Amino acid sequence: MTIEEILHGENQYVEFKETRPEAKKYMKTIVAFANGKGGRLVFGVEDETRKIIGVPEEKLFSEIDAITNAISDMCKPMIVPDIYPQTFEGKTVIVIEIIAGKKRPYYLTADGLTNGVYIRVAGTTRHADQDTTRELYYDSEGRSYDTMMVPEEDITEDEIADLCKQMEKVAISNCISESQRRKVKKLSKNNLLNWGIISEDGRGRIKPTNAYNYLLGKDVFHSVIQCGVFKGTSRAIFLDKKEYTGPLWQQVEDAHQFVLRNIRLGAKIKGVYRQDIFELPPDSIRELIVNAVMNYSFLQSSNVQINLFDDRLEITTPGGLMPGVTISKMKEGYSQIRNKALASAFSYMKLIEGWGTGIPRLFEEMRKYGLQEPEFIDWEDALRINLYRSSTDLLVTAATDKETNAPQTGGNTTQATQDTTQATQDTAQALKNTTQATQDTAQALKNTTQDRGEESNLTKEDISILRILEEHPKFTQREIADILHWKLDRVKYYTTKLKKNHLIERIGTSQKGCWKILVEDKIWQN
Repeated sequence: MTIEEILHGENQYVEFKETRPEAKKYMKTIVAFANGKGGRLVFGVEDETRKIIGVPEEKLFSEIDAITNAISDMCKPMIVPDIYPQTFEGKTVIVIEIIAGKKRPYYLTADGLTNGVYIRVAGTTRHADQDTTRELYYDSEGRSYDTMMVPEEDITEDEIADLCKQMEKVAISNCISESQRRKVKKLSKNNLLNWGIISEDGRGRIKPTNAYNYLLGKDVFHSVIQCGVFKGTSRAIFLDKKEYTGPLWQQVEDAHQFVLRNIRLGAKIKGVYRQDIFELPPDSIRELIVNAVMNYSFLQSSNVQINLFDDRLEITTPGGLMPGVTISKMKEGYSQIRNKALASAFSYMKLIEGWGTGIPRLFEEMRKYGLQEPEFIDWEDALRINLYRSSTDLLVTAATDKETNAPQTGGNTTQATQDTTQATQDTAQALKNTTQATQDTAQALKNTTQDRGEESNLTKEDISILRILEEHPKFTQREIADILHWKLDRVKYYTTKLKKNHLIERIGTSQKGCWKILVEDKIWQN
């Protein structure tokens, strides 16, 4: 331990005591460190002033013996501390170093497993409730809570087959090429058994696990993603809020679309076309939502929360980091999944691209967008990730072909403004010099849509959709995605946008209906 660490003060890994109190009082902290990521308890330092008081030399070794014996007698399973004296400014303190335990939960012998388990939360020692104690046990056994059987519930062969079909459908919809779709393997009961989504009891009966219930949204209290939009930068005023239930994969999709609807959309102009650009990277947002579900502690009483403020997107995952995982390790690509059964299911459905790649890719995407690094806040019992939004007006952004797709912000604001202004002028001149036919097209679109109050510019993506719908009005969104080699999410976004602007409508069902283009003049063909 260094003097700098002492001057830095207490935190979730360090606690000070001026003198050695009654054994039970500090033993709670010893147990909490062992149940968490380890820590150090220091005797001989005032906790508030951080003043080094020291331990009298004549008492030093008797104090160490007393501490060693107390830990041995009062804690179960056995905790082996590293206790040593250390001198600062001519005064000696006693440092008790505890490593993260491998046989959790640890508890006070006198209080038993029910009342004697403690954990560290935001730099304080707190009593662990029954659910937290169970999760500590599952983690130490190398098992995840989502694989635990629900013995009182039954599941039929038809229900198993239906889940397999649903997951296959989602997997195929998330493929981006025909070759990928051909590689999607059919699911069977054995796959679900191997992943831990269903389980076999001692009498050979198939039972659902927690993962099965969570995956299908049957456990309503836990299987919820909460989304909100707030005015300003605090939680004082709600502008919008949603709670998404149902199958977890649909919750992820709904939450993702909620965020995209509520962040700003900019544009890069290339020739006479616009390319829409969100102010935050959409794929990274989706991956963070998936990660939140994969690492959510279903034993917590709170839900995954996704909140938008004027300055940031905030994603909070109850449960915190897994043992052995640190924020610095995450930034380097290290990952450890809490809900292993759900992770296997999401991987099959192509909702997870690669283990450990999401966070490094997030940092790279934010850098490309010219935004500040994501902020990670570890609260021991929860993890929050903040993506800070751009303060630049993105709604009317023009860019040349040589510029990045991402909105720019940060360092040299004046230069950035000048560059944007110049880019806008250059683009305007380029548009001015285009053919008279293009001008007529723009005017026709304006005349067609201004009564509806719509945008007078069709984006390149809008035009692509309209051309396909004209030739293939019976195409499903999945078939449109196949033709354009887009992800299904992208097709859904633009068809929803076109419907909202009264440019198209869907007649009939999603599978057996057809599309109708409401714009009489085929101006997108010009």
